Amino acid sequence: MGKIRIWLPCYYLFMILVLGFSPCVWCAPASKQTPANANANPTAVPVLASFIYGQLANLTKVFHKDITQVLGFCIDDVDAELFEAFNFAKNLEFLNNCFKETKDVTQRLCNAAEMKFYFSSFLETKSTQKANILRPNRNCNLTSWVPGCEPGWSCSVNKNEKVDLKNAKDMPDRTRDYQPCCEGFFCPKGLTCMMPCPLGAYCPRATLNKTNGLCEPYSYQLPPGKVNHTCGAADRWGSETDGGELFCSPGSYCPTTTKKVICSEGNYCRKGSTAPRECIKLSNCHKQSDKQKLHVIGFILIGALSFILIIFYNCSDQVINTKYQRVAKSREAAARHARETAQARERWGLVKDVAKKRAFGLQQQLSRSFSKKMSVKQGARGAFNLPKTNDEASIPPKGSSSSAGKGNKKEPSDLTKMMHSIENETDNMEGFHMQIGDKNIKKQAINAKKLHTRSQIFKYAYGQLEKEKAMEQKTKNMTFSGVISMATDDNTEIKTRPPIEIAFKDLTITLKKKHKHLMRSVTGKLMPGRISAVMGPSGAGKTTFLSAVAGKLTQCTLSGMVLINGRAESIHSYKRITGFVAQDDIVHGNLTVEENLRFNARCRLAADLPKADKVLVVERVIESLGLQAVRDSLVGTVEKRGISGGQRKRVNVGMEMVMEPSLLILDEPTSGLDSSSSNLLLKALRREALEGVNICMVLHQPSYTLYKMFDDLVLLAKGGLVAYHGPVKKAEEYFANLGIAVPDRVNPPDHFIDVLEGMVKPGGGVTVEQLPVRWMLHNGYPVPPDMMQLCDQIAMSSKGVAAAPDQSFPVDAWHEKRDSLSHGLLKSHDLSNRNTPGINRQYRYYLGRVGKQRLREAQIQAADYLILLVAGACLGILSSQKGDTFGYSGYTYSIIAVSLLCKIAALRSFSLDKLEYWRERESGMSSLAYFLSKDTIDHFNTVIKPLVYLSMFYFLNSPRSSFGTNYLVFLCLVYCVTGIAYVFAICFAPGQAQLWCVLVPVVLTLIANQEPDSTAGKLAKFCYPRWALEAFVVASAQRYSGVWLIARCGKLLELGFDVHSWNTSLILLILTGVVSRLIAYVCLVCLKKK
Repeated sequence: MGKIRIWLPCYYLFMILVLGFSPCVWCAPASKQTPANANANPTAVPVLASFIYGQLANLTKVFHKDITQVLGFCIDDVDAELFEAFNFAKNLEFLNNCFKETKDVTQRLCNAAEMKFYFSSFLETKSTQKANILRPNRNCNLTSWVPGCEPGWSCSVNKNEKVDLKNAKDMPDRTRDYQPCCEGFFCPKGLTCMMPCPLGAYCPRATLNKTNGLCEPYSYQLPPGKVNHTCGAADRWGSETDGGELFCSPGSYCPTTTKKVICSEGNYCRKGSTAPRECIKLSNCHKQSDKQKLHVIGFILIGALSFILIIFYNCSDQVINTKYQRVAKSREAAARHARETAQARERWGLVKDVAKKRAFGLQQQLSRSFSKKMSVKQGARGAFNLPKTNDEASIPPKGSSSSAGKGNKKEPSDLTKMMHSIENETDNMEGFHMQIGDKNIKKQAINAKKLHTRSQIFKYAYGQLEKEKAMEQKTKNMTFSGVISMATDDNTEIKTRPPIEIAFKDLTITLKKKHKHLMRSVTGKLMPGRISAVMGPSGAGKTTFLSAVAGKLTQCTLSGMVLINGRAESIHSYKRITGFVAQDDIVHGNLTVEENLRFNARCRLAADLPKADKVLVVERVIESLGLQAVRDSLVGTVEKRGISGGQRKRVNVGMEMVMEPSLLILDEPTSGLDSSSSNLLLKALRREALEGVNICMVLHQPSYTLYKMFDDLVLLAKGGLVAYHGPVKKAEEYFANLGIAVPDRVNPPDHFIDVLEGMVKPGGGVTVEQLPVRWMLHNGYPVPPDMMQLCDQIAMSSKGVAAAPDQSFPVDAWHEKRDSLSHGLLKSHDLSNRNTPGINRQYRYYLGRVGKQRLREAQIQAADYLILLVAGACLGILSSQKGDTFGYSGYTYSIIAVSLLCKIAALRSFSLDKLEYWRERESGMSSLAYFLSKDTIDHFNTVIKPLVYLSMFYFLNSPRSSFGTNYLVFLCLVYCVTGIAYVFAICFAPGQAQLWCVLVPVVLTLIANQEPDSTAGKLAKFCYPRWALEAFVVASAQRYSGVWLIARCGKLLELGFDVHSWNTSLILLILTGVVSRLIAYVCLVCLKKK
């Protein structure tokens, strides 16, 4: 079946060819095949030749259906292909000459049986390489070998024999009148008939080279022992390597099959050309050039592309810098205006105090002139309205009594109005807009939603900041109860956040594999508006405790009860108002400090919050954390240094503060900070607690100043047991009652940790192991069974188990919640009552962020492009464009190179910021917006990289297919492999992902090069390199016609390609890219942080 599949296409093709040259003599006597007047009248020969050729177009329609069915894989348009191969209408000179030479050309043409014999013979090996027809047949066999059986020679039939050229079974008896094959025809060895050469071939009469005995330009020799035998014409037509002597040589063109012309300067002639092609401008074409040298155009293209990219990157960076400079100027102007307003308010306050003092002195002077019976208190109230109530504003008439002053009130004076205005309008960022004597002054609150310009927004933000600073200086009470008392003041507005209270009972955390307890029997509460510090020796489970509170535990089982605001809900239901600061500084290093903070504020604050308020939040965090000096500095990475480690730590904390959380969990936020920075950070957190934020953090050996700034202390012992959980103020008293007194000049938390570590022996007969049990008994908590022996020891001591009612946990309340917890996993639904921006808006925010990151990676992008240029230049020079392979080898190497380089470059999109993504995903940001923004920005490289590669490869290799066609295939290929790289980047570590990116293209390309009928060849149909390779080869093969027709069909048949599959191949590449992106997104969402 394999042999039949190979020779059938060529058989149909040549049957049409030969039958087309003898349309009117399919089955006729030999005497009638050549008219008598043709021999007598030479002028009738061209007419007869034209008549025979004119029947070709009619006969091709008869076999059109058969060609479409059998040769459809290599011929797209049958009529057009045959017209290009056998359109001899312009010049029938070779037919005229053959008529004149043989007188019976129609009797020498091969019939269907002879063509079938010829093509089936040399296609048994799928090649025509040195094909010699040696199989016996009717005319050429072991007993009969006439001279016409030699290559380049032919014979005629007997005079009385009928010739049926459509007969595919029987060969005619063609052994008489042997002559050399006519010019423009080829005569295979082992057959005695002629076949016309296609256009693009050069088939002259051969000449004998006496040196090597070859009939040049062909490669056959004269038969030995036959002195009178001469060289004939062409002997075979096949591919470029198998019978390539028949092709018109490169650097020349053949307008007919018997004429060859050298290509002139300014033109180029590829092998098998029928006409010269004019070289395009800027190309170099010398005389007898076989291809145009496009090196200059390639360099111009890469130069223009480089120029455009440089302009793009520089202009974009310049635009961003200019915008930042304008923003900075506007911000500085607003800050300066706010400071001037605050200073003016402060100066006016001083004036007000002086005025009060002078008014009080004036009152004293006036009181002396009144009757001595009038009390000083009455005089003061009547003289100048100094105060018991704000409504008394004028001095009563001379001699009036106190009762008269109360009954007859006058309008306040202008000075009093000004003083009251100053007190009541401290939140006005515009300063003092009061006219003395105006009785209709009314405080106008600023609506943040109506602020649109940059200057208005910054004035509003810095005005509010100055107001908050004034309030902080006004009060020293920084506890939550102080906030409540401040909130009762009409002139003070304190913004509180939705409270989150976390209560836990018998919380036990166990490793799944080792069944080891990380924490045991932890019971307590974390209250809103308070800062809780978690301390303890190393290995006590401090970070584990925070992870359990934040719902970030992995590979562990959690038992016990956890209530959020008294309800059995998952902490993930409040993730939009929960902030978690990890121990590692997970910050985008290629963004500035302000960009990191502003992005988190945009995506995590309420969507309906005005822009001015979002700016206020960011500015407040920058101000409170002391980041003003580095706000426009890049955070930096390991490779490129940026801000200091302490500043980076504060940025890490600020990224959670800008989303205004109700619950803020911090893991060692002061590590790496000096005392001043730590103090600054704690003050910022104190302000957060004033707004009702529940703050819990892990600390190691804080200073005494920081220790006193905490509200509650959670002290963990080794084994994850609680040694103390209560107010900081009562910690020393509790441990002193146990006999553990803090020595003088020793920091209490340091002493407690030393005791728990075993470095300091506790006094009062208490052991370290008894401290957790002491705490359980002190609060009435149940003691684990394996620790009951410690209870007996404690019972022997005098230090009892006096319970603290304010710290006991209501056990009955827990029983009411067990039913709700018994249902298993509860669905995590949002209870935060905060509507953050949707996917579309987050997508825009992400798009802007990723775009800035890519612009700041211009050097890395340039390195990628340079490597692609080098690869394109090397493969363009080293890989050949042989006609019979249609650039197969060069495109194979190109697919490997482009796939590998583009995959490795695409890994950076998701490999380098996994930690940042996990942090953002766990905080409630959209994973879809994150993924789409990355993919959208990568489309820039998808469009540019094929241009970069082709600018070298195409213009150095000069394939026949067009630049646009090659670009489309490479575009689809890069899109495909980029999606595959996403999967590797998300699923594997960076090192493993790179190995996969190298291995996959090589292996799949090797599979794509296997035989189509083999097992691996069947698997190749599902490999993207095969689709890309098929698109490249088909696009190139369609540019080969005429004499290349056999080579095209043979190569496509050998590779299993189809000329109609170009669009299909591109669609498959695009679908693979889409599917791989879907898989990558699913993996992005489903895979958890290890």
